[in-house]
Amino acid sequence: MASPFVEIEVGDRIVKVTNPDKLAFPAAGITKMDVIDYYRSVGDGILRALRERPVTLERWQDGVHEGVKVATRADSKGDAFFQKRISKGAPEWVETAHITFPSGRTADEVCPTELGTILWCAQQNTITFHPWPVRRIDVDHPDELRIDLDPQPGTDFTDAVQVAAVAAEVLEGLGWRGFPKTSGNRGVHIYVRVEPRWSFTEVRHAAIAFGRELERQLPGRVTTKWWKEERGQTIFVDYNQNARDRTIASAYSVRPLPHAPVSAPVDWAELPDVDPRDLTVRTMPARFAELGDLHAEIDDVAHDLSPLLEWYERDERDHGLGDMPYPPDYPKMPGEPKRVQPSKDRDRVRDAD
Repeated sequence: MASPFVEIEVGDRIVKVTNPDKLAFPAAGITKMDVIDYYRSVGDGILRALRERPVTLERWQDGVHEGVKVATRADSKGDAFFQKRISKGAPEWVETAHITFPSGRTADEVCPTELGTILWCAQQNTITFHPWPVRRIDVDHPDELRIDLDPQPGTDFTDAVQVAAVAAEVLEGLGWRGFPKTSGNRGVHIYVRVEPRWSFTEVRHAAIAFGRELERQLPGRVTTKWWKEERGQTIFVDYNQNARDRTIASAYSVRPLPHAPVSAPVDWAELPDVDPRDLTVRTMPARFAELGDLHAEIDDVAHDLSPLLEWYERDERDHGLGDMPYPPDYPKMPGEPKRVQPSKDRDRVRDAD
């Protein structure tokens, strides 16, 4: 028997949705069609977040529930996985961007240019969209600095919000405008548009410099330490989210947690009072209808990254603070220090003896 389906019109496109009543979030009673309807309801916002960007798709084939194995590598298997290449048989109107990974391998990733593409991906059980911080026209020069405030054990969303308030002051001192959003879980993300004339390495250095400034202003409460054993009960500024092929869930993306939360744009003034658990597939359509896209002005200004790069050079020159470790799946990068967990660093232990 053929699978049940519905067809929806999206502009000039027709998207066929198979098994629309399939549960995407069983614990919340949210179906595949509910997720697609959600993305339609925030169409202007999600398209602004993804337009002309190569996007990694996080697909949950059998819905979000406990016990699902998530594949993190292209050659591994799981009920949920990250897809970095466009599916075979994709409609001809689904456009792509050609990107190069740190390994030197390449791929043609989905590159949304219209809402129909986003809904087609959702039809393929895409829950979360992970865009690169670049546009298709120039995939080697990011146009976005991403400040990821990640609570460590013993801290929570409230702590991240308090750090975000100081980050806002630092941005104001630079004359920059940042756009905050919830991560969809416990963290806070701040996006800053920058001129697309610096490399991934330079943008990552800028993120390191910004994180170190937060460390200075909030000693003991913020860290840029890569190794978890060194972080303590702090908010980690994950500078590596600015490295090539590292991505963050986009604004308006649904997150794979049982209650179907959303990575939601928020206003700076409301951030201290926000409970991210309240921002879900169920509640966001009404919020969007009332407030519109709180990131609507994000493309109005692109900032000069030079001040943060000067901070990075100052810290290296005056304080001996150079580059930081990359993620473990990266090749050894130029200027990177030893990539070894401190407790397992034999040279450090030998020197201590």
